[in-house]
Amino acid sequence: MSSALEINNERFNAEAAKWDSNKKHVESVEKAFEAIKQHVPAFGDGSSKNLDVLEIGCGTGLLSFLLAPHVRSLVGVDTSDGMIDAFNSKVAALSDPSKANLAAVKVLLEEPNDVALQGASAALASRRGESGHNAPYNFDLIVSHLTLHHIPSLPDIFSTLFKCLKAGGRIALTDYEDYGPEAITFHAEAKRNGVQRHGIKKDEVEMIIDGTGFNEVRVERVFSLRKEVAAENGQPAQERDFPFLICLGQRSARRRESDASKVFQ
Repeated sequence: MSSALEINNERFNAEAAKWDSNKKHVESVEKAFEAIKQHVPAFGDGSSKNLDVLEIGCGTGLLSFLLAPHVRSLVGVDTSDGMIDAFNSKVAALSDPSKANLAAVKVLLEEPNDVALQGASAALASRRGESGHNAPYNFDLIVSHLTLHHIPSLPDIFSTLFKCLKAGGRIALTDYEDYGPEAITFHAEAKRNGVQRHGIKKDEVEMIIDGTGFNEVRVERVFSLRKEVAAENGQPAQERDFPFLICLGQRSARRRESDASKVFQ
């Protein structure tokens, strides 16, 4: 486990119990949810109930629980025990947890055949009465919110996500934009240790997604989040608008997975 990952997990374990009470956390997730619905065709054409969804960096499940009523299944993965415990507590509080179409597991996602990921997918399929599935379980849609800026290698994670998708599957990932020096203030100074990058850069991420082998690649601004930033470097505390990007792409049979290596050789 890397030191950055340890630092992040310590932070998120400590904050998990109160995570959902932060109004800005909730607001940003609600905006991300609306952006995903607007940019993923299945939510517009009425076929979203056929989607098996993977969420990376699911946290307490704020986005997961918004998506779950609209999709067939959702598996969330996160590296923080505290976040996973909070997610599972929400599942346990449902009127009939045995029929829930979502689950979360503690996983540092590095390959699509991860035992915990596959086990959670199989369990959800069993709840639907499915049997005899030929492993591995892959996904129709992969989502995340405010996760990419914590990941050390973007080429590596996009390669992994590509392999986790079914043919025709899509990604819809939201994160705040690195729009310049002021982007660093998105996190208070005390929370910057362990953050891999202060937002994501549109052109850079677009190139990585395209080079991974995705089709229909788009990275575009979808909303902004106004939040207070702490006093720093002689500047007073103030409110600032942070733009957010959505990263889109589709895995298609028209491009070979081997194409993913060309950009990064």
